[in-house]
Formats: sequence, structure tokens, C-alpha cells
Amino acid sequence: MAFLARASLNPSYATRREYINLLNPCIDLKNENSFANRLSCRTPIPRKSLVAMASSSSQSAALVPTAEPRNAGTSIMVNGCAGKMGRAVLEAAMAAGLNPVPVALGGPEDAGKILDFGGMQIEIHGPSDRESVLSSTFKDNPDLIVVDYTVPAAVNDNAALYCKVGVPFVMGTTGGDRELLYKTVGDSNVYAVISPQMGKQVVAFLAAMEIMSAQFPGAFSGYDLKVMESHQASKLDVSGTAKAVISCFQKLGAKFDEEQVQLIRDPKLQVELVGVPEEHLSGHAFHMYHLTSPDGTVSFEFQHNVCGRSIYAEGTVDATLFLAKKVRSKADKQIYDMIDVLREGNMR
Repeated sequence: MAFLARASLNPSYATRREYINLLNPCIDLKNENSFANRLSCRTPIPRKSLVAMASSSSQSAALVPTAEPRNAGTSIMVNGCAGKMGRAVLEAAMAAGLNPVPVALGGPEDAGKILDFGGMQIEIHGPSDRESVLSSTFKDNPDLIVVDYTVPAAVNDNAALYCKVGVPFVMGTTGGDRELLYKTVGDSNVYAVISPQMGKQVVAFLAAMEIMSAQFPGAFSGYDLKVMESHQASKLDVSGTAKAVISCFQKLGAKFDEEQVQLIRDPKLQVELVGVPEEHLSGHAFHMYHLTSPDGTVSFEFQHNVCGRSIYAEGTVDATLFLAKKVRSKADKQIYDMIDVLREGNMR
């Protein structure tokens, strides 16, 4: 995380407008010189301040502790495991001692595929037989926890299916109609962990933001907010994390509409402007929130950068173990988020 507070504008910037343009890289793309100058003016963020996690399976395995016997009884189905995030979660789950079932659900384009995970073969089933496959798998594995890393358009239909079958699930996919999602689960008897962010450390930051916005509403009243977020090109929507942080800043009094979020999906910009390492262009999450006082004399920046997917995969495994415990204990509460997982304090 990087937190910066400035009492006045940095003298290296010619104008306040030039300084603000840091959050609007597209403005200077037609002017190569000014674009390069503007990049050189950015205050470098030391690499040590970044949250960087490896995305390769070999590196991930080195970070995962030896499986504990207590995890051996929990079965897991990772829907969307044909994708990079789903694959990372399944690999982390296997390393943690969870038992993957030999089937998973996916889109029509993945139906019929058989994927290999360290010698474990998993067959992907499409929309046509997903209910029968899920029902029979849950019947054979009553301790089953489903993890969803599919696509935003499938969130609500998938949640409705999980609730119909009665299987507990961890929803890691962002997007969809979130109010409908919570209503669907609330109207059922299904346990679920629903969170737009599975990275434990990032969730802790979000929790701090929630506390600040609740205890100090209006603290940034009148401040102008600019948000820039960079993700791999395959992520089409505004991240759930950005939406949550924006909501906190709005409660704190900052002026902002979600449509103003600047999405950086161009690999060239991600490397040259944002500073994403080339090896992580296919999997990263760099966010910057910039606040400026009404008179332009004070500015704040909140930044969190993540390389790779391991931070999310490990958090998802913790959420799965947490949910399995709640199911076994027949807990009164039904819907949880990652803050609940953090508060439990039993993360690996």
C-alpha cells in the first residue's frame, strides 16, 4: 500500500492541470514528449511497497504450507477452472489438502474439455447438464463446497442453481446483480461466502476504509476523487474492490460517479504508465485513488498493487475452509464475506 499526503503541489509539475493529468493518461497520448515528461514526473513507488505474488504453479506451491489432516474431509468443485483464476484456486486447494471432485461447470466453449491438474483429471460440463451434474456430485460428496470463478454474466444464474441444489458456495466472481445475488441466497437455506475481493490483505485495507467512512463521514467533503485501475485485458468490468473503495470515499464526502473510473486495459499503457511488470500483464490488479481539496492545495493518494493470482487463490482456500466449518457447525448466520473470514483468525 502507498499512502501519500501533500500540503501543496509538487513544484516539478508545471501546472495543477498537468499534475491531475497523471490520472488521465489518454489525454497526452498524441503528444509523445509531454507524455514521456509526465511519466518521468511520477513519484516512483518502491517495489517493496507492492503486494507481489507469483502466478505460476511452481511458485505458488512453494508458498503453500503442508496440508493439514483437518482439511482432508472437505471436497471442492471449482467452476470456471478452465480460466487462469480458477486454475490457480484449484492448485492452491489441492496443495492445502482439499479434495477436488473430478467434474466442474463451465461455459459452452469449455464443455467437454478434460483438464489435468497434477495428475487429477477434471471434466468440464456446460449449461445443458449442469444441474444434473451438480446434484449428483453433491449427493456423492455431502461435504462439497463450490467455488465460482466464472464470468460476471453467469453470477446470478449460477447462484440460483447452487441454491436450488442446496450446495454451499464461495462466490469469487465479480459483477452480476449483487442485490439479486444476496436475495437469492437469503431466500434459501444455503451457506455462502460472497466477496468482490478474496485477497486477505486487500480485504483488511477495505475493512479499514469501512471503519473510517463510518466513523468520520464527510471528512473529505468537497474533495475531488479520481480513480485509475489496471487489470488484465480479459477483465471487462470495474473491479468490485474499486467499487467498494469508491463507496467509502463517497461516504467520506468525496464527489465521484462510478462511470468516471479510468480503466486501463491496454498492455502498452499498463507497462509504460502504470508500471506493471511485463510478466504480469496477464494477471495483475493495480489501483490508485487520488483525492484533491477544493482549492488544490492538498492531495491524498491511496494505492494497492497486486501481481499474479496467488493472493486471491490463497484467500479463496481460506474462505472455503471457513465455510466448511460453518456448515459443519450449523451456524445461525448464512451469508458471509471475507471480513468474516479475517475475523475468524484461523487463516493458514
